[in-house]
Amino acid sequence: MATTDNKQGREAVLCATDVVPSTPVVKGFDFATSRPDLDNVMASMLTTGFQATSLGQAVNEVNRMIDWRLSDEPVTADTPAEEADPEFRANARCIIFLGYTSNFTSAGTREQLRWLAQNRMVDVMVTTAGGIEEDFIKCMANTYLGDFHLKGEELRKQGLNRIGNMVIPNANYCKFEDWMMPILDDMLKEQNEQGVNWTPSKIIARLGKEINDPSSIYYWAYKNNIPVFSPAITDGSIGDMIFFHGKKNPGLRVDIAEDVARMNDIVLSAGPRKTAMLLLGGGVPKHHICNANLMRNGADFAVYLNTAQEFDGSDSGARPDEAISWGKIRVGAQPVKVYGDATVFFPLLLSQTFAKHFKPKGAGQAPQRRPESPNTPKVSGSGPTSAGI
Repeated sequence: MATTDNKQGREAVLCATDVVPSTPVVKGFDFATSRPDLDNVMASMLTTGFQATSLGQAVNEVNRMIDWRLSDEPVTADTPAEEADPEFRANARCIIFLGYTSNFTSAGTREQLRWLAQNRMVDVMVTTAGGIEEDFIKCMANTYLGDFHLKGEELRKQGLNRIGNMVIPNANYCKFEDWMMPILDDMLKEQNEQGVNWTPSKIIARLGKEINDPSSIYYWAYKNNIPVFSPAITDGSIGDMIFFHGKKNPGLRVDIAEDVARMNDIVLSAGPRKTAMLLLGGGVPKHHICNANLMRNGADFAVYLNTAQEFDGSDSGARPDEAISWGKIRVGAQPVKVYGDATVFFPLLLSQTFAKHFKPKGAGQAPQRRPESPNTPKVSGSGPTSAGI
């Protein structure tokens, strides 16, 4: 009788296994048997489980963005003759959009963003006002480590501003204002005398030119003709500077409509190339890139790295599957979302992706850069309109 009861109890608790999963076996990095270097540790992420597996999948997806060439796709009877050329197909690569919020420029991830721009590893960048100005401010003065628990009241008395566990002196913004105001004077003059229609991307390119500092992300974006979009560019210190400038010298205009058209045209003219999205954080940069890719029925590759969750319906927390429903990521794509702090995940991701593909050729030589995309129109001339895709 007891045997029968035990059998019934076991069957109630543990149903019989009919199918063994065909997926990889969970196995993490073993310090007892493997050399503990970064590559070996990262190679184990895919089979570790939880967000480690998501990070491993993100590595694979970013490498697919980088590796893709038009030559991977079949030539069909409908393929135009110029697109059937083997050399063209071998060189036609994916257009990579990089989006990030301001905290990644405030933090040490700034150096990694600068490295990507310096070596022309991405094609388009989108960020917030803070993501622009904090880069320039760091060219003038330092940001310091603090603590999440520092008291705001005491910091205010000391003339310090807290960003998470970092602090920025008010004096830094004074230096930024002193640098920025003469540039705004020149921009207003060029608008009135030369008819320059200033947009956020033109302003960022102009500031990148003016800063003339190789530690700056936007110096390299300007040098390498990487367009940088910031549709909310007035939502920060740059907006304050434009406001104060307008009190003395009114009339400077910033045209966001021209930039929307410019970014959407990049997407619309991408064919026959594919597009990819690498998105750090959420908010405006994430959605601006997603919405632009709606114009071509979605991006072909996508990786999200952020801490946001979807229960509140925010776009920041929206998973890639939601973007598929809108046509912002293509049906059939293999998007990945990693839940976590991108200041941790991003450098690890870079170490196994861009860093593997783009290395210096040798001591004293310039780093290897991505070739220019075929059919990418060059913007001629100099000055505020010279940076573009």
